[in-house]
Amino acid sequence: MGYKFKPNKSVRKRVRLTGTGKLKTGHGFHSHLMSARNAAQRRRIRRPAIMFEGHARNMRKMLGVSGIHPGKIRHERELAAAEKQSSQEKK
Repeated sequence: MGYKFKPNKSVRKRVRLTGTGKLKTGHGFHSHLMSARNAAQRRRIRRPAIMFEGHARNMRKMLGVSGIHPGKIRHERELAAAEKQSSQEKK
């Protein structure tokens, strides 16, 4: 009997997987002492951040979705768009 993979629930609660396979997470340094920061920085921290790909690769393994490759998805979409554009130019 093999080992059943159990995804890491704490990672699941902290990140969201985008359609292209990138990981979205909230910014850190947002819980207190916000009065010391300027308004622009407070606004930026409110918005979600895309996780650095080196860390995201490890987190995807923990989530059990390590087969998703954002760079490959982006490349395939660019090829499809270029092919669509070239077929429209021929018409």
